[in-house]
Amino acid sequence: MDFRHLGRSGLRVSEISYGNWITHGSQIEEDAALACVHAALEQGITTFDTADVYAGTRAEAVLGRALQGQRREGLEILTKVYWPTGPGPNDRGLSRKHIMESINGSLRRLQTDYVDLYQAHRYDYTTPLEETMEAFADVVRSGKALYIGVSEWRADQIREAYELARQLKIHLVSNQPQYSMLWRVIEAEVVPASEELGLGQIVFSPIAQGVLSGKYLPGQPPPAGSRATDEKSGANMIARFMTDEVLTTVQQLKPLAAQAGLSMAQLAIAWVLQNPNVSSAIVGATRPEQVADNVKAAGVKLDADLLKAIDEVVAPITERDPAKTQSPARP
Repeated sequence: MDFRHLGRSGLRVSEISYGNWITHGSQIEEDAALACVHAALEQGITTFDTADVYAGTRAEAVLGRALQGQRREGLEILTKVYWPTGPGPNDRGLSRKHIMESINGSLRRLQTDYVDLYQAHRYDYTTPLEETMEAFADVVRSGKALYIGVSEWRADQIREAYELARQLKIHLVSNQPQYSMLWRVIEAEVVPASEELGLGQIVFSPIAQGVLSGKYLPGQPPPAGSRATDEKSGANMIARFMTDEVLTTVQQLKPLAAQAGLSMAQLAIAWVLQNPNVSSAIVGATRPEQVADNVKAAGVKLDADLLKAIDEVVAPITERDPAKTQSPARP
């Protein structure tokens, strides 16, 4: 496993990190989830990403149990706050109340005294950003988080938060966006702003929810048990890629993957890691062997001719509009 600095911070994260967005506590049984985490550890992954909202808080608890017995200093544990975790009006968003209550709940479920990175899971238009950043600063100063990050924020939002963080003398070091060959909306604005400010990207869905693995074929129903057939595992998110045009185009990547000596999934993960602003690519798994396969993308260098060939194949189906960042629309 190779490691990269998270932006310009001193924190190093594994090039490939393990995330449990749609698996732990929902799609697969706990024994399988634990096996996947242990496989990640065996493959050299040290960075683990979760969120309080995943599987209604169960994902954090599963990850906490899976990491018990590991040397805490040898791990980077990342979680997030924003989405509803309860029925009340204050059980969501980035208010001081919700942040303070959420970090305590996350630490309890993760069975740890601190997280390495605490991330604002989306931008909250209903709470003053000053209130949010001051609450994050207090979380950091209390020792409950070491660094602060955001997820799916737009460039202007990142700039404003960075300036407040600088004034508060805390470290805003990362953004967690969706990023893949098919979804490049961060490249025009978010990446340049992040490079300027010293933030790194921890990207999710580098395989486009599995579409870039090549297992979904045009004109054929999705394989039984795949993400596209399971409402609990993100079928709504993968739906935008499940067109014959996209699936036919993705099949054209197979000879390029073979040329590079990689599986389709490995090619997709290696591709996002070619971007120097990407600090880590998050992978998920329902089986340990998927983890072992994905990790082989670490340290892979794709040559310029191959990158150009990939661009030529996917150009007609690639989304690049920065307005498509998944931050909620302004009310």
